[in-house]
Amino acid sequence: MSIDRLRAHYGFTRMPFGKDLAPGMLHTHDAHAQAVARIQWCISEQAIGVISGECGAGKTVAARAAVAGLDASRHTILYLGTPGVGLRGIYGLIVTSLGGTPRFHHAALIPQAQELLAAESAERGKQVLVIIDEAHLLDAESLEGIRCLSNLGMDQTAPFCLLLLGQPTLRRRLRQSTFAALDQRVAVRYAIGGLGASETRSYIAHHLALAGRADTLFSDDAIGLIHEVSRGLPRQVNNLALAALIAAFTASKAIVDESSARAAVAEISAE
Repeated sequence: MSIDRLRAHYGFTRMPFGKDLAPGMLHTHDAHAQAVARIQWCISEQAIGVISGECGAGKTVAARAAVAGLDASRHTILYLGTPGVGLRGIYGLIVTSLGGTPRFHHAALIPQAQELLAAESAERGKQVLVIIDEAHLLDAESLEGIRCLSNLGMDQTAPFCLLLLGQPTLRRRLRQSTFAALDQRVAVRYAIGGLGASETRSYIAHHLALAGRADTLFSDDAIGLIHEVSRGLPRQVNNLALAALIAAFTASKAIVDESSARAAVAEISAE
């Protein structure tokens, strides 16, 4: 199948349902807007926030949208997408990102990271945002280390914002008594749910409009099936909509109908 032929067949100026959208091109729905607003509040208050949701719910997308408008001269953003590196890896990333060379001894690495974070705020006048993605994969040592990082003594405000993004198990883990000290420091918690039926419809229409099609291309039945199977999770909506589009193209259809959507469901379910 030729992507160019598919684009020409449907009159697309670009392929829809892609991941490479600029923040200003993102679909704005309630859960996304709620998450973005809470992340922005955490940044302004230099607080700890926990944004949870199922895989593909849009946690990282919301974080990206929230930081898109930040002034780089006033903010330093540290993003960790692989928490499996362990506690030393987390501290090492913070230290190197702030211009330091990680100290060899673990006990010396914690104060070094704290000092550099404090200096970024006090000496350079910059707000620091530490984003840890896939935070549900953090081990117990790493979660405790994060608490130590945010604890400067005497309940002082930490000189940075910490954002933990993860699947629902993250929230449940933090509720365990083992992590009570960190859990008590969390100022904002928000769980991103799936799109509603009408939001899925507008989401698909939004992506099609970005690709140059403002008219009806997906039938109501097709959209209904995509919504039901995806449970409104944006990433899964993207996957199913694109697969349905390809199925319709290979069958030389002008409209993505329910049978095209069913073919997409069968294809993705078989993976």
